[in-house]
Amino acid sequence: MSSTATIQPSQRELWGHPIGLYILFFTEMWERFSYYGMRALLTLYLVQKTTADNPGLGWLDSQSIMLYGWYTMLVYVMSIPGGMLADKVFGQKKAVLYGALILVAGHGILAFDQMWAFYTGLGLIILGVGLLKPNISTMVGGLYKDGDIRRDKGFSIFYIGINLGSLLATFIVGYVGETIGWHYGFGLAGIAMLFGLAVYLYGQKYLVHVGNKPTEQEKKEDVSLGQLFSKLSQSPLQLGVVLLICAYAIYAGFTYDGVDNWAYTALYIFIALVAGVMMMIYKNLNTQILKDRFLVLLLSFLIVIVFWGAFEQAGGLMSIYTSKNTDRMLFGFEIPATWFQGLNAGFIIIFATLVAGYWAKRKLKGKEASSLFKMAVGTMIMGLGFVFMIFAAREYSANGSSAMYWLVFAYLFHTIGELCSSPVALSFITKLAPVKYASLMMGVYFAATGLGNKVAGILGENASEYGEYAVFSGITIFTVLFGILVLAMLKPLKRLTHGAEDNEREIKEQEKFDLAQNENHN
Repeated sequence: MSSTATIQPSQRELWGHPIGLYILFFTEMWERFSYYGMRALLTLYLVQKTTADNPGLGWLDSQSIMLYGWYTMLVYVMSIPGGMLADKVFGQKKAVLYGALILVAGHGILAFDQMWAFYTGLGLIILGVGLLKPNISTMVGGLYKDGDIRRDKGFSIFYIGINLGSLLATFIVGYVGETIGWHYGFGLAGIAMLFGLAVYLYGQKYLVHVGNKPTEQEKKEDVSLGQLFSKLSQSPLQLGVVLLICAYAIYAGFTYDGVDNWAYTALYIFIALVAGVMMMIYKNLNTQILKDRFLVLLLSFLIVIVFWGAFEQAGGLMSIYTSKNTDRMLFGFEIPATWFQGLNAGFIIIFATLVAGYWAKRKLKGKEASSLFKMAVGTMIMGLGFVFMIFAAREYSANGSSAMYWLVFAYLFHTIGELCSSPVALSFITKLAPVKYASLMMGVYFAATGLGNKVAGILGENASEYGEYAVFSGITIFTVLFGILVLAMLKPLKRLTHGAEDNEREIKEQEKFDLAQNENHN
């Protein structure tokens, strides 16, 4: 009998990786297909006139971008309770299953042309992504043992699945939604999520040892938010800061203009609670090294907010600008506005390895390639992409339309900036976060991403008052100056990390040596 007959399904490999990786790859691919497909249609559906051949809701641009900002923020913020439920109650594997089921329901309901269905569908998608997204990534890491050198490559393969789903969605769902019917596009996104659910259910035998329900011992070892809040009540200064922000939140609810005034109240209360937890974590760290690293980590979250606040114009302001102000005719065919959002995913697939290779070679040569340096440079490159949108806005003012190539160049720069900044942000968290707060800090990272999405919505809303030219110019100037400020502070910030990344060059050199030895041996 062959020796492979005794290997359990969960231990089998394909192309050098656990088969479970490919199960999660296709599950996430279809989930991202459904999410980005719906994202590509959302603002365009909202602003489409009710008298059009393919009628939408006829909202103002500012109203649609406002909803887009709240929606994309909540999708990421819900990763915090989604991760906590998995850690404390039913494990990552069931969290992903429940999230997929909720997503199928949410996208399915969006297929109905009723306002109750629209809002209900959005709410279910927010809940579903909050359960699925943080936990499926955790499961990928769980497929590999500690120290397994295949882990980084496994995440790279998984990342390709994310962008492949995004690329396919913007072309397929975008075309169906814009040309056949918006709700057909929403329904197609639901069918895609159903495929993802089917793949996940089929592959359970390959995921036996990952994402299981936490044991009682693991629950005891984990730090709960309840413990942190109980300590917060014993600290007058920290409690005062939290109460001050909460008081302002209530003031905002009564005084802010707009239909979302009480939504801002809830947002400020959430920020107050997060701020209180961060202060208590800092206070409870028992060494100065941990405290210094924690401060740098909080600064990196600020970079995350700034980056995504600019980058996420793609699904809001830039999407509407593409639809209304861009000449999209090519050889007699009008390119759907949603297709331009696929440029980001396409450029990621093309340039991901090139950008990663550039930074790796730079690090091996002993040149500056720290995470903070890459995040700052990435933010600046992404911000410079809006220079092309400035040219587009000027051309539109002069001629009544702007050329497509401005969008192509803008998305190219945005993607290069993303590849410099986004992948290293998660890795940076694992290097600096205190071990017992690692899961919580990962949730805060997703919350920072969500706040960046909300900032993007606020900036997009202002375009109706100040104009696209002013908004694009402001984003360019701010992101470049912000990146320069981070670079100016780089040396003292690196000192505060206390060498968290100093040993990486030696590790890379050893890996390079081992690879050469293996090749010579073979």
